[in-house]
Amino acid sequence: MRPTESQLPIGLLAAGGRLPLAFTEKVRSLGLPVVCVGLRHMADPTLEQMASRFYWCGLARLNRMIRCFQREGVRQLVMLGKVFKGDIMYHPWRFFSLLPDLRFLRFWYSIKRDRKDDTLMLALIEEFAGEGLTFADPFVLCPELLVSPGVLTRRRPTPSEEKDVALGWEVAKEMGRLDIGQSVSVKELSVLAVEAVEGTDRAILRAGELCPMGGFVVVKVAKPQQDMRFDVPTIGCSTVETIHKAGGRVIAIEAHKTIVLDQPQTVALADRLGITILALAG
Repeated sequence: MRPTESQLPIGLLAAGGRLPLAFTEKVRSLGLPVVCVGLRHMADPTLEQMASRFYWCGLARLNRMIRCFQREGVRQLVMLGKVFKGDIMYHPWRFFSLLPDLRFLRFWYSIKRDRKDDTLMLALIEEFAGEGLTFADPFVLCPELLVSPGVLTRRRPTPSEEKDVALGWEVAKEMGRLDIGQSVSVKELSVLAVEAVEGTDRAILRAGELCPMGGFVVVKVAKPQQDMRFDVPTIGCSTVETIHKAGGRVIAIEAHKTIVLDQPQTVALADRLGITILALAG
């Protein structure tokens, strides 16, 4: 996907968080139209004003998603934002809250092997491809969203924290290989908490509950098999606030494969709170 190829609209399937807004803002600055389908109860309503065309859609209304993009002439699209699968897909009344269409039901029950994030996302990409819609790497247009190596904050990690980061990196990479989660919290060479379906922020808060003395490190990395079209590790001001609330002191992320949203503001907040942000090359 290159901005010089054509003036065809770029599709955006938007879930929660700031990332869909940052992407839309950048694409609009390039003079390209954005057709956004926002997942209801997740996507930021601000996207309604930012996108060239906008549609709300339920998470399980798969046929409507596809038809909205086709109606607007979209051929390439990206998916960005966070879907909290545990809160939605495993709710006891999920059928009534999601109101899935027939296409979604066929899609969901056709997945036999497992329903890990990668399995679901790759199956979704294949479903869209069958309708002539191709998912693209959003960082072709927005490479500046990916963080460069280095210590981003004034505070540097201590030698003991560096050892915890090294252990956390090894564990997080293995968790990623298994497609379980992206982040691990470590204190004094002991793993406190690993992220699964609850998401990074809740995993960090759980680490704080298990380590009331604080001072732990959080390591968040890309999967070894990371597909840059979806589920790219992301941090921002809310991550820093969560680490501070839980009592953590360091967050280590993977350079060139992690997004730092609103990087100047995120780094400034970390400096005020005495938290280290460390970006390491894999």
